[in-house]
Amino acid sequence: MNYDIFITGFVFLITMLIIFWRPKGINEAWPASIGALIILLTGVVSSSDIQDIISKIGGASITIISTIVMAVILESFGFFHWAAAKLASLARGSGYRLYWFIQLLCFLMTLLFNNDGSILITTPILILLLKNLRLKPHQQIPYLLSGALIATASSAPIGVSNIVNLIALKIVHMSLYMHTAMMFIPATLGLLFMSGLMFILLKRTIPKKLPNTKYDLEAMFFIKHFHPLKGGIDVNTKKKRTTFMLKLLLFVFIMRCLLFVASYFSIPIEFVAVLGSVVLLVWRWYYLRTNPVDILKKTPWHILIFAFSMYVIIYGLHNAGLTEFLVKICEPIVNQGLFYASFIMGGLVSILSNLFNNHPALMIGTITLTEMGLDPVTLKTIYLANIIGSDMGSLLLPIGTLASLIWMHILRQNKIKIKWKDYLNVSLIVIPLTTIVTLFLLFYWVQMIFT
Repeated sequence: MNYDIFITGFVFLITMLIIFWRPKGINEAWPASIGALIILLTGVVSSSDIQDIISKIGGASITIISTIVMAVILESFGFFHWAAAKLASLARGSGYRLYWFIQLLCFLMTLLFNNDGSILITTPILILLLKNLRLKPHQQIPYLLSGALIATASSAPIGVSNIVNLIALKIVHMSLYMHTAMMFIPATLGLLFMSGLMFILLKRTIPKKLPNTKYDLEAMFFIKHFHPLKGGIDVNTKKKRTTFMLKLLLFVFIMRCLLFVASYFSIPIEFVAVLGSVVLLVWRWYYLRTNPVDILKKTPWHILIFAFSMYVIIYGLHNAGLTEFLVKICEPIVNQGLFYASFIMGGLVSILSNLFNNHPALMIGTITLTEMGLDPVTLKTIYLANIIGSDMGSLLLPIGTLASLIWMHILRQNKIKIKWKDYLNVSLIVIPLTTIVTLFLLFYWVQMIFT
């Protein structure tokens, strides 16, 4: 047993170190898959364990990939350029007003897609917009940073907005409907608190008045990609372009609602997610006359490999005795009462997320909870406290979530530098306070509604 825990612990630590370091820009799926292969070769994880892993992460992974495919399709329709132009228009020259519309956009994109998909959508939109406004690098930072933080944290209100949340829901046998009923109100109020606090901290660096845009991003894209097409979409006016985009968003919203309907009736939600992405692919092929192969190439399939590989490593730690050890430590904490347990466990997952990323942290925390024999309400409440730690508390450092790692990668690709100092100046104040406030709200909401 000591040998197993030593090997799996060493593999886990080295894997996380390489993921954070990313030498030569290596994809995070590579170190995770190599680590998982080593665990499999040691025999700590058996073939029956693999079947259990696939059953737990399969549906969640397919759901998340399907929603990311929708996000990639939106890009090909010109959504990024349209949204950037719309943000500039709604801001009406006010830097403060732009801040709040960016917060709203990032929140909605995470609800409609997921935190990884939202980062893939909102970061390019903001880069397009800020460059078009010709803002200086230090003026871009508050918008990019606050947008990334709110987009990632916004995966807390509904379980379908984060792959690790979906996997954990499967482990605790909790429906999307119940997750939303218990979590949406406290988490959304926590996000409002977070946005307000960030605005107070960043206000002095946000320009009061914005310069005029350099060119019309929306018209530039649509004229280039749509106008020459015969029998395509008529998008010659701003009104028609807006109508078309709203139709797309309405479709995505309907598919999102159907996920909850499916969950309520115990229908696998991945069926609905795949259906939505296929319909959008057909829609795109019909209007743009383009082969869907390009969308498949742009889809980050490595997320599937990453999720599976990380779970193999975590399962190895579980089999080697880590969760048994954690149960002995955490049971006395949980027995102190729901209020105390929610804060301690939520805080513990926050710390583990920032040290080792929220994927393994939440998986370890959730598996540990299921080994304690807790009653349903207590189990679900502490689990949701873990979600707050995983989705919000994990943002203390820019390496706490996969979405944050994707965000930093996009910034590097666009030669935008945001120093750790800039990040920590905001996160060290905002994230602990937001996590504490949201944990308070969760506890009192559950007490008021469910007990």
